[in-house]
Amino acid sequence: MKMEPSWIEEHRVKLLATENVTHDVKRFTLSKPESYPFKPGQATDIVINLPGWKNVRKPFTFTGLNDWDYLEFTIKIYPEHKGITDQLSKLKPGTELILHDVFGSIQYKGEGIFIAGGAGVTPFISIFRQLYKDGMVGNNELFFSNKTSADIILKDEFEKMLGRNFINTLTREKTSRYENSRIDKNYLRRRITDFSKYFYVCGPNAMIDSICESLQELGVDKNKLVFDRF
Repeated sequence: MKMEPSWIEEHRVKLLATENVTHDVKRFTLSKPESYPFKPGQATDIVINLPGWKNVRKPFTFTGLNDWDYLEFTIKIYPEHKGITDQLSKLKPGTELILHDVFGSIQYKGEGIFIAGGAGVTPFISIFRQLYKDGMVGNNELFFSNKTSADIILKDEFEKMLGRNFINTLTREKTSRYENSRIDKNYLRRRITDFSKYFYVCGPNAMIDSICESLQELGVDKNKLVFDRF
């Protein structure tokens, strides 16, 4: 638990609705404060304004677009942790939440390769939605690693936005539709031919460290690695 510094910007909003995205991921729509701009890929800390939760804050990525009249977050639920995601999943519409400053270093810098593990794909959702809206998806590619096909977040929407450039690989399920492999140095060497592009990486910290190290060994300029840790 983190104590709340008095100088932190606060915005009180209402939970409007929740919706299942996968078996353990939910979409949350919230009312939007006035003058609360963010860039695709950024995040904010959320606090549940209920007794016992007011000093618990956790970062979540915006998955909607800045010009929408509501906020959207796509959040993986961890019931076994008995923490904030489990509590969020139980909230009723109308519950008050507190949002804080906008932050995050994952922002679109140019065409490249996006690599995500599980819920680490969330910063890329708003980035690709904005690119798709602007007609600028181009030759960007998304490599998405999950345990099983049931874990793939927004599969249909990513397929619509990216087509063949949406590449899935599974680590705990073998199927003819997707590869069965971890995203490691050998996978990257086999699947990617141009290491001069930008590389956007998000997932568990150990995955970020391993992939960024492998990419640099494969010749990627460290200044073209875009990642963040929460």
